[in-house]
Amino acid sequence: MARGGFTVGVDGLKDLEKALKELPQANAKAVLRRTMKEAGEPVARTARALAPKDEGHLAESIDVSTKLSERQKKLHKKQSPVEMFIGPGSHPYGPLQEFGTGPGHQAQPFMRPAWDQNKEKVLDTIANLTWIEIEKTATRLAKKAAKRR
Repeated sequence: MARGGFTVGVDGLKDLEKALKELPQANAKAVLRRTMKEAGEPVARTARALAPKDEGHLAESIDVSTKLSERQKKLHKKQSPVEMFIGPGSHPYGPLQEFGTGPGHQAQPFMRPAWDQNKEKVLDTIANLTWIEIEKTATRLAKKAAKRR
């Protein structure tokens, strides 16, 4: 959700960043996309479980993706070469449920609690799985290079 979005920064990953820079840029981006998609899935699962069930298939619309709706794209300022989004996409009830509409409809948050419950796991997964994905990618690239010789 663009309205309630936030950025997470992680310090202490200099070696990981250095290893990513040793890969071709397209491969490094693919590594990060795969890692972030996997790391975001627990948040999406929890959000689906917490989302109100009587609001037009809101829970089913929650996903982990690189895509934003047209409206969200206009509001979003890209902050990183690789970004992943978790939420109900362009589902119209998403922000209304998460933030409420005032006294007539109180907030029923599902994304923030899902993040709060899973953030440590997400950050650990990113740190650990990125290394695994870098190694797999480097091995694949080395095999391709050996075949060309």
